[in-house]
Amino acid sequence: MLVTNGQTPALKVAVFSAQPYDKSFLNQINRDHFQSVNVEFFYHISPLSKETVPLAAGCNAVCVFVNDCVDESILGLLSEQGTRGVFLRCAGFNNVDLKAAEKLGMFVACVPAYSPEAVAEFAVALMLTLKTHRAYIRVREGNFNLNSLLGFNMHGKTVGIVGVGRIGLAVARILKGFGCHLLAYDPYRVEEFQALGSYTELDDLLQQSDIVTLHCPLIDSTKHLINLDSLKFLKRGAMLINTSRGGIIDTNAVIDALKSGQIGALGLDVYVKEAGLFFIDHSFDIIQDDVFQRLITFPNVLVTGHQAFLTEEALTEIAETTFQNFQNFVDGTECTNALVGGGATTAK
Repeated sequence: MLVTNGQTPALKVAVFSAQPYDKSFLNQINRDHFQSVNVEFFYHISPLSKETVPLAAGCNAVCVFVNDCVDESILGLLSEQGTRGVFLRCAGFNNVDLKAAEKLGMFVACVPAYSPEAVAEFAVALMLTLKTHRAYIRVREGNFNLNSLLGFNMHGKTVGIVGVGRIGLAVARILKGFGCHLLAYDPYRVEEFQALGSYTELDDLLQQSDIVTLHCPLIDSTKHLINLDSLKFLKRGAMLINTSRGGIIDTNAVIDALKSGQIGALGLDVYVKEAGLFFIDHSFDIIQDDVFQRLITFPNVLVTGHQAFLTEEALTEIAETTFQNFQNFVDGTECTNALVGGGATTAK
C-alpha cells in the first residue's frame, strides 16, 4: 500500500511487520506533519528478512518492529540498495546490529519511551488475571465450582521489580497503591524509586518476592537472567511476570520450575521464539514449536501475544516520536533518540 500527501516526498520509507494499527497511526501523524516532513510509506505485513529486503529497494529508510531481523547481513543488503536509515517503532533494539550500522554509516533511531503506563498496567493485569482466568473459563462451560480457585491478596505481598526504568517505575507506583512491599534490582539506581521501595541484589529479591516482574532490556548481561541457577533462589510458589523480552528468561528452565512448583504462576506477554509466531493468526495451523506448546499446557500459565504496548496513547506516542526521528534524519539535525548516526546522517 502506498500513502502520499501529494508532494514530492522528502523520505521514502518501507514499513515492515505493518499491522492495520501501524498504518492507521502512522498515516494520521503523516497528515498532521504535512508541513514539516513529507513521507511516502510502503507498507509490508512481512517482517524484514533476507527474503524481504528487496521490498525496500528505492527507499531511503526502513521502519521496523521487535521481530524484524536487522543483523549485519541485512544491513549490508539495505545499504547496497541505498537505504540509509533504520527507524524502530519500539524501545528495544536487541534485533539491530548497531556496530554494523555504524560501520556502514547508517542512521538508527528508536522510540525510547512511550506511555510506560501501557506496559505497566498490562503487567499488573497479568498478575490479576492469573487469579481469575480459570474461573472465567469454568463459568463459560457452566461450571461454577470454586474448588482449586483459591487466590491470594495482593495487599501486603512483596513484589520484586527487575529493571527500574520508566516502565518499572510505573509498575512500582501502581503496586504501591495495592499496598505491596516493593523491592527492585537494577545496576543503575534512580532516586524516584527510593520513596516507593528499596533496592537489593537479584538473589535477595528472588528469595523475598511473592511476585517477580521483569522490566529490563534484552542485552548481553540480561540474556537468560532467569535461568536454572537463579530460579533456585526464587521463593517457592512465586509468580513470575515478563512483559519485557522473551530472551530474558530461559524458557526450558522456567518449564522445569513450573513442573516442580518452584514457580507458582507465570504470565508472559513475550516469548523468546515469538518471531514468526506472534502477530499472526495461527488458529488453523499446527504450531510446530514444541516448547511453546508445552508451556501453554500448564493451567497456571497465561500467555498473550506481545500486546502490552497496544493502547491508543502508546501508538500515538510511537508514531509522533518516529516522525520526529524522520525529521531529524531528513534535516540532519541532532536526534535525541538516535542509537547510531546522531544528527550527522541525512536522507541524501
